[in-house]
Amino acid sequence: MNYCSLCGARTEIKVPEGDSLPRSVCTACHTIHYQNPRVIAGTLPIWRDQVLLCKRAIAPRDGYWTLPAGFLENSETIAEGAARETMEEANAKVSDLQLYTVFSLPHISQVYTFFRAALEGPEYSSGPESLEVELFYEQDIPWDQLAFPVITQTLQHYFADRKTDVYPTHYQDLLFKRPKS
Repeated sequence: MNYCSLCGARTEIKVPEGDSLPRSVCTACHTIHYQNPRVIAGTLPIWRDQVLLCKRAIAPRDGYWTLPAGFLENSETIAEGAARETMEEANAKVSDLQLYTVFSLPHISQVYTFFRAALEGPEYSSGPESLEVELFYEQDIPWDQLAFPVITQTLQHYFADRKTDVYPTHYQDLLFKRPKS
């Protein structure tokens, strides 16, 4: 951040009094501008023995398969955001959302949350961010064409948990080192 969003003056990076981390601070009005991790909310839509996947039409990883998910908006719950993203990306309605996986990715300052959800019917279609939307049986999942590790791990948890019909909430820190520049 180069300029204050309140008064337009330049900002500088410094550790504000009483804080321990560098922040963008306005040189005129002294507003501290915090930058916090982004929350991604999504679903694992289930129809009978199948799961719904979307082929991405946008970067990053366009052309790869994913679960419907996206950035949480202000003033919505994580479950509301997950259901909204499912409608936006797959034109699909879901119900009975149960928190299922949570991933912390500090290297990109993101937190991913996925809810197991019942697909209300086999009605779905591509939204503006999806090239295709399809129901998959476990044996047909395009494992080598999944967009992100959080998608692979969520699906692996689901298919393992399905064998016992016990679905605990899974949490994991995904720690990747940034390449040296």
